[in-house]
Amino acid sequence: MTTDISARRANFRQLHESGCFIIPNPWNVGSAKRLEKLGFKAIASTSSGAAWALGREDGEMSLDEVLAHLKLLCDATDLPVNADFEAGFADEPDGVATNVLRAIETGVAGLSIEDRTGRELYDMELAVDRMRAAREAIDSSGQNVLLVGRSEGFLMGRTELEPTIRRLRAYSEAGADCLYAPGIRDRAMIAEVVAAVAPKPVNVLLSTTDLTVPELAALGVRRVSVGGALAKATWQRFDKVASALLQKGTLTSPQSV
Repeated sequence: MTTDISARRANFRQLHESGCFIIPNPWNVGSAKRLEKLGFKAIASTSSGAAWALGREDGEMSLDEVLAHLKLLCDATDLPVNADFEAGFADEPDGVATNVLRAIETGVAGLSIEDRTGRELYDMELAVDRMRAAREAIDSSGQNVLLVGRSEGFLMGRTELEPTIRRLRAYSEAGADCLYAPGIRDRAMIAEVVAAVAPKPVNVLLSTTDLTVPELAALGVRRVSVGGALAKATWQRFDKVASALLQKGTLTSPQSV
């Protein structure tokens, strides 16, 4: 590696200060290296993509498996890596703090903490305490790691904007550096979220909106991620070629699949 961890973390924080950047989500070492070669400035892990690579479903990886995966990504590239750290692999704030410290040791430049457990959102007070614990853990480590506060309501069918904004603001006050509500797709809603948490940066999930990156940038969005979309597209192409091999006895050309 030519860029040390502290430099990657500083570069990552600087990316959030102005403009808008794309942060694609590789699922293994090979995809991480390819994205770096293509010229992206940072990458983020994807819990779904990493799980699929192991033949599992999203959420089925253990904490130790996720930490090992993050270490692989951080060791494979000079790019800053943001960890999809799900809900911190603990319900209580103390557990979240302990696990965040372990994630920092992998070399990540940022990590996100979600406010859901299974199909339910954490109670607001507990969710805020969990975010505050993550912040305090990062501060106690002395490392320049960026904290992303995620509110999962829209992905769970809770599409009223006001409760989501209330949570995002609370996570910001608890110490989140960047705010993220995956699933918000409407132009007006995205603009409202950006205004509500300003001047802190907002991440938008590209796969759940019809807006383009330039359009999101014009709304004030600072970073755009894709979640498991790249992994999903890769596996879909794999399935088509493998099915052609099984059913027709031929390797279908990429142009025709």
